[in-house]
Amino acid sequence: MRPNIRLFLTIFLGVMSAMAPLATDMYLPALPVMQVDLGVSASVTQLTLTMTMLGMAFGQILIGPLSDRYGRKRPLLIGMLGFTVAAVGCTLAENVPMFLAFRFLMGFAGASGIVISRAIARDVCEGPELTRFFALLMMVNGLAPIIAPVIGGQILLFTSWRGIFVLLIFVGLLQEGATIVYRETLPKEHRLDGIGESFRKFPQLLRDRYTVGHCLVQCFVFGAFFSYLAGSSFLFQNIYHVSPQVYSLIFGGIGVGLFLIGMVPARLAGHVPDVVLLRWSIRVPLVGSAMLLAGFLLAAPIWYTLPVLFVTIVPLSVMGTTSFSLALSRQGKNAGSTSALIGFAQMILGGAMMPVVGIAGDHTAVPMGIIMFLGYLLANIVFARLIAPQHRQKTA
Repeated sequence: MRPNIRLFLTIFLGVMSAMAPLATDMYLPALPVMQVDLGVSASVTQLTLTMTMLGMAFGQILIGPLSDRYGRKRPLLIGMLGFTVAAVGCTLAENVPMFLAFRFLMGFAGASGIVISRAIARDVCEGPELTRFFALLMMVNGLAPIIAPVIGGQILLFTSWRGIFVLLIFVGLLQEGATIVYRETLPKEHRLDGIGESFRKFPQLLRDRYTVGHCLVQCFVFGAFFSYLAGSSFLFQNIYHVSPQVYSLIFGGIGVGLFLIGMVPARLAGHVPDVVLLRWSIRVPLVGSAMLLAGFLLAAPIWYTLPVLFVTIVPLSVMGTTSFSLALSRQGKNAGSTSALIGFAQMILGGAMMPVVGIAGDHTAVPMGIIMFLGYLLANIVFARLIAPQHRQKTA
């Protein structure tokens, strides 16, 4: 790729892949405010996150195969238009059911950016180059958790939580314009012959133990991560009594860690095997989540929780880069379907767990700690059973 094309694709795909944090992280500081404004419980407030995650999960399952059949550009254009319309709906929603419906639509439409951005990366790169490109995407993507909650927290100083969705309208319009400029990367001769063939790839992929292994690892790790997303605002604002603005800075600081650690796979690609990076990116958080849960049970102070939470969360960017690179490197025409299947696995458990985080009320973080520990524990078990043996056989 020419340098100017690489730069455009890196920024364009980075923002597209960041549709999840843009749709969720920007209004995390507003969750306690929304709880009071809408007169609902913490679990119902977290359900607004769940609807977005479920929309993203099912959206990827549909849009991934469509992009293998019809190319990347058309589904992306329709998706960004839907994202913009959903943001308008969230801004104008007057009741919880209407708001939840538009949140689901926002996730469903935004899924086009998530799943297709990874498929485009597979269109233009392979091998160590694919790992490096994924790492660049994760670095650009990592800016969203840094910037989004800070912006959301500042918006609350001047207007209500609805102002956050006004900004998301402009994000959708900007990405719609960038999609128009983007040139198709999946030639017609490389597309699947029919939409039925696209969806028939899922049973084939589910029979592949290696692909299923990556799906489950990402499912459990992101289940832990999304429980952090749902519970962190209540943890810091209700338990440690920090302001929405200070919380947004804490959340952004962890995002800086995600961004910086995201450089590791790019630096080490071709030198350290991806599977080694993947192994350590789930082992370290397992230890961290155990320490975090112990801290919640013992009512540890904020100075203990912050560094432990940081160590637990930041390896996510390494896990995401290496797992996707390893899984997609074995796929050709099926890149969109594989990306969709893994993306679905990422979102579905996280969406289901978000309301559970608040099940014991908004003044305890113990459910969040339990979910995070179990998620990382199960991820390590799956890695040992389904992924690591494939690499030992390959090197034997």
